[in-house]
Amino acid sequence: MARYQVILAYDGARYCGFQRQINAPTVQGAVERALKQIGWQGRAIMAAGRTDTGVHASGQVVAFDLDWKHSPADLRAAMNAHLPPDIAAQDVHTVEKGFHPRIQAISRLYRYSLYCREIPDPLRDRYAWRVWPSVKLDVLEQAANSFIGEYDFAAFGTPPRLGGSTVRTVYGASWQSLNDLSGRFGLAFEIRANGFLYRMVRRMVYLQVAVGQGKIGLDVLRKALEMPPSLPLQGLAPPQGLVLVEVAYPSGIRRDE
Repeated sequence: MARYQVILAYDGARYCGFQRQINAPTVQGAVERALKQIGWQGRAIMAAGRTDTGVHASGQVVAFDLDWKHSPADLRAAMNAHLPPDIAAQDVHTVEKGFHPRIQAISRLYRYSLYCREIPDPLRDRYAWRVWPSVKLDVLEQAANSFIGEYDFAAFGTPPRLGGSTVRTVYGASWQSLNDLSGRFGLAFEIRANGFLYRMVRRMVYLQVAVGQGKIGLDVLRKALEMPPSLPLQGLAPPQGLVLVEVAYPSGIRRDE
């Protein structure tokens, strides 16, 4: 019996989040059903985080114990043969027995994509938020810079566990302009932190867009960090623009080929 670490990518559009639910399609449920087809007998897989309904991932990390007689590459192929087409195992390794993808994570990276256009673009709306009126990129960059550091982010989300801390350390936050292959313009917000509150990134994006459109001032964000209100601020960016890109771990964690 070995413990396996798997990096998953998925399109979250048709799932009610990552975590298994009764009578609702979830990423965890789909992965566990696939594993049972190849002999897994565990009760629940471990995961680095619980993405929300409609949120995507390119670097979600899960782990489980499995008595597998073949190579990790063969396990990846077997998983993908049984997974639905909107979920795929990208990388499979054995890891030390005590590895836990959530507890041992040291940072997570999220990306949120949007585009500014008066008219909807159906080919982009599955993975990005259409924003109008347009936003000012230089103002967004100032807003993002306000988040870097250790703060009480209670104004931007709630802790995953009742009574948990709302203090988090943001290592980097920035906006960048993007052009796809057809030359269409878009924007992406990237943020890396030691952890995130529930809906924290989507609320950050919503409020930054309001700043970038001139609806509220930068002082609103800065005051919310300096003197957090008892409840999160109102407003959420829609889920389809959000992707869990990467989960990082200490270099000392052993991974075998």
